[in-house]
Amino acid sequence: MNIELAWVLILLASAVALFIRNRPRMDAVALIMLVILPLSGVITLEEALAGFSDPSVIVIAALFVMGDGLVRTGVAYQLGELLMRHAGQSETRLLILLMLTVAGLGSIMSSTGVVAIFIPVVLSIALRLNIPVSRLMMPLSFAGLISGMMTLVATPPNMVIPSELVRANLTGFSFFAFAPIGLTVLVFAIVYMRLIRPWLSPQSAPSAPKSKRHHISDLINEYAFADRERCLRVKADSPLVGQLLNELHLRKHYGINVIAVERQRRFRQVLLGATGSTEIHSGDRLLVDWISTGQPANEIYQELGLALWPQSTSYFATHHRELGVAEVMLPPHSNLAGKTIQELTFRSQRKLNVIGLRRQLIAFSDTFINEPLQIGDTLLVAGNWSDIRRLQGDSRDFVVLSLPAEVDDVAPALSQAPHAIASLAIMILLMVTGVVPNVLAALIGCLLMGLFRCVDMNSAYRSIHWQSLILIVGMLPFALALQKTGGINLVVQGLLTLLGDAGPRAILATLFVTTALTGLFISNTATAVLMAPVAIASAQAMQASPYPFAMTVAIAASTAFMTPISSPVNTLVLGPGNYRFMDFVRIGVPFAVVVMLITVLLVPWLFPL
Repeated sequence: MNIELAWVLILLASAVALFIRNRPRMDAVALIMLVILPLSGVITLEEALAGFSDPSVIVIAALFVMGDGLVRTGVAYQLGELLMRHAGQSETRLLILLMLTVAGLGSIMSSTGVVAIFIPVVLSIALRLNIPVSRLMMPLSFAGLISGMMTLVATPPNMVIPSELVRANLTGFSFFAFAPIGLTVLVFAIVYMRLIRPWLSPQSAPSAPKSKRHHISDLINEYAFADRERCLRVKADSPLVGQLLNELHLRKHYGINVIAVERQRRFRQVLLGATGSTEIHSGDRLLVDWISTGQPANEIYQELGLALWPQSTSYFATHHRELGVAEVMLPPHSNLAGKTIQELTFRSQRKLNVIGLRRQLIAFSDTFINEPLQIGDTLLVAGNWSDIRRLQGDSRDFVVLSLPAEVDDVAPALSQAPHAIASLAIMILLMVTGVVPNVLAALIGCLLMGLFRCVDMNSAYRSIHWQSLILIVGMLPFALALQKTGGINLVVQGLLTLLGDAGPRAILATLFVTTALTGLFISNTATAVLMAPVAIASAQAMQASPYPFAMTVAIAASTAFMTPISSPVNTLVLGPGNYRFMDFVRIGVPFAVVVMLITVLLVPWLFPL
């Protein structure tokens, strides 16, 4: 082993250790390594920065925009509604339709986003059919992971690995090259989930909801907000008149959280979203979240110059076209875990107010303001629909789980749903036929989404998960550095020495296990970047076709069924499904073995050695 290879291995081990520790963030680690590698002289600066122009990186960014177009036009949510209508009262039919729908939708957009969309749908269906939600949440996550085995654009590793083939002067995979394996795995997954239902943690099924889809009133009741809703009129002699909300600290001192302001302008009432810079005027009606501080309400009204304004209905019902709510979850690696609602500064940063907190489906009472947040907690936020929509782009710290039915009246691009579907179909058609390179097909799809106003430039930029892109760009130089220093050859020689007499299928099985186990500790994208060169070099050393080896790594990179932290998809369903860590181990590990057997048997038949 030469000095340069030893240095690269030390850097790689350091990067993996930091990935596992998640401090600093993975994209920050990737950038650090991107700087250190050319400084050490192992690769040139041009080689280190080549990832920024890699076609697979551009395609991944474009697909985030395409997925955002499907959400903004309501296509993704309508699929959930369609599932509910066709499921009927049959749990088996529901299981099949759920897994087929999620796997199909996840094959063309982010699986994490798809699972996040379907979590509230599944909760609602479980309530309606009076079945334990745990029987549906794990099938939901498994289908999300299997969607990564369906198409070329289903998951970043599927695009990283063909790029590695192209760099080796080989032809990349076609759009549907993954489909035969993915569909086979999906069929086995449906049968597997049907058979192991008794293994899933039994729960008492809750009572059925009033309707098939959540409305604002449903979310308000679930988060115990109804009793805290108040409308207060500002008197002419109120000391609040002329002051800004962020100067008053009403929530801290009086338990009053102003959500919106009704104000008379000329001959009509207008609704203003409450921000820190909102100035209070005489005659304003404050729509507030009232949290008791122990001081009598009448005393607070008198001290602040306020009067209780009678309401016949909820102010959310009155102003549902302007004022809305959304249920959001703290995803894995959210920077907000451990902070309290007070420390989030939600109003000043996002122009939204947190009005409820639930943990494992149990709503907190008035004390939620000072409760440290945990991964998997769900928050109910309220504000203008435009600000709620903007929150959907903040995929680092929040995942928007559900928008109530009222959002259909204010969806920013609801009427453009047919155009979004057409844009997606054109992109897929161009990729399948190969008329233009995949990167151009993806960019054409994005331009069509913009042309038809399914997305705008601001939402397009917000939809891109830059952390994933930087992670890929920062890890690609490692693969090149290992090749230049002989590290890939060293690994391949070790594999051949250990398993050379056992045949190529044994090598495939070893690659699968190595990739799947590595993916438990670092992202599947980084795993694919590191393992793809090993797979191709192993095939070349055996004078075999590289395609079955590359495909094996791609499938294994999506085989993250074994723990709840091996994929964000699993982590998302952990709380809503009330699962324990060992539930994923005892159900996911056997199925991972099934996927390995399918891969080792099927891949060499589809891609001859």
